[in-house]
Amino acid sequence: MSAKVQNMTEGKPLPLIVSFSLPLMLGNVFQQMYTVVDTMVVGKGLGVQALAALGASDWLIWLMLGVIQGLTQGFGIRMAQEFGARQTEELKSTLGCSLVLTLISAAVLTLGGQLAAEGVLRLLQTPDTIIGDTLLYVRIIFLGTPVVLAYNLLSTILRSLGDGRTPLNAMIVASFTNIGLDLLFVLVLRWGIAGAAAATLIAQLVSSLYCLGKIRKIQFLRLEKTHLRMHGSLAGRLMSLGSPMAFQNAIIAIGGMIVTSVVNGFGVVFIGGYTATNKLYGILEVAATSYGYAMVTYTGQNLGAGKISRIRQGMKAAMVLSMITSVVIAGVMILFGKGILSLFLSGTPEETAAAMEVAYQYLLIMSLCLPILYVLHVVRSAIQGMGDTVKPMISGIAEFIMRTAGSLTLPGILGGSGVFLAEVSAWLGADLILVPSYFITLKKLEKE
Repeated sequence: MSAKVQNMTEGKPLPLIVSFSLPLMLGNVFQQMYTVVDTMVVGKGLGVQALAALGASDWLIWLMLGVIQGLTQGFGIRMAQEFGARQTEELKSTLGCSLVLTLISAAVLTLGGQLAAEGVLRLLQTPDTIIGDTLLYVRIIFLGTPVVLAYNLLSTILRSLGDGRTPLNAMIVASFTNIGLDLLFVLVLRWGIAGAAAATLIAQLVSSLYCLGKIRKIQFLRLEKTHLRMHGSLAGRLMSLGSPMAFQNAIIAIGGMIVTSVVNGFGVVFIGGYTATNKLYGILEVAATSYGYAMVTYTGQNLGAGKISRIRQGMKAAMVLSMITSVVIAGVMILFGKGILSLFLSGTPEETAAAMEVAYQYLLIMSLCLPILYVLHVVRSAIQGMGDTVKPMISGIAEFIMRTAGSLTLPGILGGSGVFLAEVSAWLGADLILVPSYFITLKKLEKE
C-alpha cells in the first residue's frame, strides 16, 4: 500500500488536525516506548550508575537531534506550502535539493560530533565514574547520524503531504525492533550500554527504510536527475528556513547541557532520578509534538493555498485540543507517576528511595505546568508553518536564557528543585515571545 497524502486546505479544521495528529501521536508513543525500554533495561539490568551514564548523554544527543530535526523540518515547510499550492514540479525540485543538503549535513555533523563528544562531556563535568560509558554511548549514536537524518527527512516529506500514518507504522516497526534488540544485546549478549545504543540505531534504520519504501510509491514524487541538482537560490531558501530552526534547537540543547552540568554536581543518585523523569519527558509532550507537526503542515498547506482565515480557525481548534490533552496527561502522571518511575530504578534500597524522591518531585512540577509546554509547541509550529522561522528562533534564545539563568541561580536558593523550576521557566520564557509573535505574523499575512 502506498502512502496516503492528505489535503488540509478543505474541510473542518478540528477533524483534520485530530485525524492528522492521532497517527503521529501513536507513532510518538511507540518511539517513546522504545526510549523508555532502553532506560528500563539499562536501569534494571545494569543499575543506577549505568542509568546515570545514559542520562549524562541526553542533552548532547538532543543537540545533534535538534539540529537534524530543525534542518529537515525547515525543508518540510516549503514542501507543505508547494503541496498546498499544487506546484508539483517545484515540490520535486525542493525534494531533490533537500536530499543533497541532507547528504552534506550528514557528513559534517557525523565528523563534528565525533570530534567534539569527549570535550563537551568533560566541559559538562560528567563524573569520572560514568564518563567512559557515556562517551561510548554518544560515539555509537553519533556514528548513526546519517541514519537519523534519513529518517527525519523521509518522515518530514510524508508529513508535509499530510501523511501521518506512514510515520506511525514506521515507529511501530522500529519500536518492536528496538525492544527485541535491547533485550538481546543488553540482557542476553551482555553488551552493556553499547548494546542499547546499537539497538536504537538499528531500529532507526528499519524505520527509515520503511518510509523510503512508501515514498517510492508516490507517483508525483518520482524524481529525475535534474531535480537532484544543487540550485543555489533554492538551497539558500531551504537553508533560510531550516537554519533558524536548527539554531533554535541547538541553543535550547546548549541550555540543557548547562543544566546537565549543574545536575552532575548533585551526584550519581540525583542524576539517576533526574534521568528517570527525563525519560518520561517525551511521554508528557507526546501529544504536544504531534499537534505541532499537524500545525506546521496545516498552516503550510493553507498558506500555500492562500487560505489565511483557515489558519486562525485551525489554531483555535489546536489550542482547545492541547489544553484538554495536557490536563489529562498531567493527571495521569500525578496519580500513577511513582509506579511508572519505579520501573526505571534499581540498586540498594537507600539509592532507590533517594532517586525516587528526586524523580517524582521533578515529574510533579512538570505535570502541573504542562499546559505551558503545550502552548509552546502549538504556537511555535504554527508560526513556522507560516514560513517564519526567525521568531521561533528568538523564542528558543529566550528559552535558553531562562533555562540557563534559572539552573545557575535557583539551585543555590531552592536546592535540587531549583533545577526543575528552571525547566518550567524556560517554557514560560518561550511562550512570552511566541504568543504575541503569532498574532503579529498572522495579521501581516492577512494584510498581504
